[in-house]
Amino acid sequence: MSPTQTTLAQVLPLAKDLDENKVTPGVLGFVVFALIGAAVWMLMKSMNKHMRRVDFEEPAGTAPAAAGATGGTAEGTDADGTDAADARKAEAAAPAPSERKG
Repeated sequence: MSPTQTTLAQVLPLAKDLDENKVTPGVLGFVVFALIGAAVWMLMKSMNKHMRRVDFEEPAGTAPAAAGATGGTAEGTDADGTDAADARKAEAAAPAPSERKG
């Protein structure tokens, strides 16, 4: 008889003593879960560091879209004095994304 067969012959009777309806992940499952949790924590920490470095300031020439929608006047001009009809004409004249070459 080989050493492997001898070991199996000794261990198999012990396995029948286990409750077959109870399944647990064990220590290996905990270690894997803890490693995944630590990796996510480190990724979130790194993302926060990189997001703090991003400069979110808009250029001075652009206005937020919400200002034009809420600040318009009855004559059809936006809050910054541009004509709403002119803006629509400019949008219509611009080529569609599928027509652009690039």
